[in-house]
Parts: sequence; structure tokens; C-alpha cells
Amino acid sequence: MLELSRVVLGRALYDYVETPAFEDTELFARGVGESTDVVQKEMFTFEDKAGRSLTLRPEGTASICRAYVEHGMHKRAQPVKVWYWGPFFRHEAPQAGRFRQFAQVGAEVLGTDEPTADAELILLLAELLDAAGCREVRLRVSSLGNPATRSAYRAELREWLRPRESELSEPVRARLDLNPLRAFDSDDPGTQAVMAEAPTLLDRLTDEDAAHFAEVRALLDSAGLEYGVDPGLVRGLDYYTRTVFEFESGVLGAQAALGGGGRYDGLVELLGGPPTPGVGWAAGIERILLAADPPEDTGGDDGQRIFVAVAKPERRAEAFELVSELRGRLVEADLDHTTRSLKGQLKQADRVGAHYTVIMGETTEFKDMRTGDQREMAVADVLKKFGDG
Repeated sequence: MLELSRVVLGRALYDYVETPAFEDTELFARGVGESTDVVQKEMFTFEDKAGRSLTLRPEGTASICRAYVEHGMHKRAQPVKVWYWGPFFRHEAPQAGRFRQFAQVGAEVLGTDEPTADAELILLLAELLDAAGCREVRLRVSSLGNPATRSAYRAELREWLRPRESELSEPVRARLDLNPLRAFDSDDPGTQAVMAEAPTLLDRLTDEDAAHFAEVRALLDSAGLEYGVDPGLVRGLDYYTRTVFEFESGVLGAQAALGGGGRYDGLVELLGGPPTPGVGWAAGIERILLAADPPEDTGGDDGQRIFVAVAKPERRAEAFELVSELRGRLVEADLDHTTRSLKGQLKQADRVGAHYTVIMGETTEFKDMRTGDQREMAVADVLKKFGDG
């Protein structure tokens, strides 16, 4: 997946960057949002020897924006397009597709508010999921408008929900004052029934935000990418504005999300930088692998995985040299690094899925592990069989 990400994103001229595995806690409290589950319940936070509060990164966008500010990336030609990969951490109940340490790949575009950036990122994630072989993928898109519109809608939704509080789940009622939009994310049947009748933010967008969302959809349409508009898609982080999107897989069950993201036009400024629009996404590697087709057997009739067994200890150095030569010719090769008997080495060859075994004893024998055929073959002929000398 790492190499696949490098190919897909590198082809679109995204530069690879790395950020620290932990940051100042304040970065996530401010950037991700005090009202989010991530900040309230899911962060691994600790004090260093100087008494500073640090947090293992639960997501990547805040760190990218912090680096954008600290390293003066706003002075570069805009937009800045980057991608990242690495471990992230959330204190959640482990289950299929959800772990306390998990891997993510992400991509961000900073310095433009053009709808083409939103559409490009969505198409790149679609391409990556398709190349990974993910099954039953569907895309949901929506818009959260600008912060003022969202704030007004939040107040409207809160007042709409007040008379219906008894029908909402306890977690939703507890967050009603802080962030009523999270009610759309609830999997509680009673809450879902209430929210199906709720006013939608899409109906409250300004003309400018509605036009932006319409252009993003038009670009996706022109690229032939299927999607559904979901007015209840709010995402779990407070920094999102305008476009939001999420890819899901029908084979993952309850934890259906593969990845998603959206626009965060105020985040860089919130973290002390100049006003800078941004948009990006992150996708879970474990989720992608669970949703992907099982890998095909790459052995087949033309498999070239070779195990070198040593029947005469004095030939071990020669065996090591042969393995090195084969690897240099891009052939999968290994030898036994223990003092197993020849019988034990042949069992090890089976365990590692070797297609051929070279047995170095009084003579050199070449054995086809699939047919059992074995014949004497000089080391030079072994090398000729698997590439030019």
C-alpha cells in the first residue's frame, strides 16, 4: 500500500512529508476541536520531563497545518500539495478495522479554495481504493458551508432538537449544547428516526458555498465518478468547512468507512498562520486491506522463490553468495540461518513457500518443490536459469 500510495499521489505531484508521532496537546485541542470525541475521549496524552502536555497524534491534518506555518510554506508557490503515511493513535475499543494504533495515508492541498482541488483529492482517493482492489465502494459527499452558516445552523438544529430530547440517545443529549451536528453520526435507531426529519445544512448554504459545492459535483460528474449526496454527512472533526466526503465499503459491516475528508479553510489561521484555505483526506490502511480482494497466489507456474539448503557446512559461504546473487537479479531467495539438518531445511523451504530448492552438498542439486523433480545442476547454471550472468 505504501508503494501504491507513492505511485498514485506522486503522479499527481504531491510531495511526501513526515510529521512527529506526538505533538503539543494544544495543537489537537485547538485544531481538531474541544467538542469532538477525539479530543474528549480518544487521545493518548502524557507529560514529558519538563511538565509539558504531549499527545500521540490521533490524526494528520493538524500536524500538516502546524508544519505549514512553522516552516513558512505559505511563502512558497501555492498551492502546496503533500501526502503522508504513518502510525496514528486513538484510545478506542479495539474491534475489526479499529485499533488503538493504526496506519493512515493522507493527502492535503494548502493554499487554494478552488473546487478543482476538492475534486482532485476525491478522485485520487477513489483511484487509490480502486487500485488496492477495495470491494463495494461507495462515496458520500456534502457541504458544511462557511463557519457563520454552520454556527447559525447549529443553533437552529439545537432548538429543533430540544422538544425531541427524550427520543435521542444519552450521548447525543450530553453533547446537544456543545455540538448538536454529531447527532447525525449516531447509530441509535431512535436518534436516527429523529434526524431523518431534521432541517439540513445543505438547505442553508449561501449562494457562494452552494455554487462551490455544485462545481465540485460537476467535476466529479465529468470524471464519471459515482457518488451520493448525503445531507447528514458531518464528519467527526470541527475544522471542516464546505466540502466533506467519505468513502465506505459494503464488506466492512459496522466499521464501513475506508477514508474521507474535506475542506478546512480556517484551520491554518486558527493555528497562528495567515488565512489559508485547505482541503485533504486520510484513509485507514487496515480498513483498505480488509475491504480489498484477497491477494492472488503469485507463485503459479512461473514462481521464482528459491531456498538454498546447505548439506555440507563448508559450502555455507558459497550458499550465502548464491542467495545474494539471486536477490541482485530480483529473485526471491533465502537460506537457512540455523543449524537444521537437511531434512529440517527442506521442511523450512516448504514453510516459506519456495518453488525451488538448491541443495548444496557433495554436488549441487536443483529441486522443483511442486513436482519433486530433482537433478544435479552447477551453481553457474542455476544463475543462468534466473537471469543473465
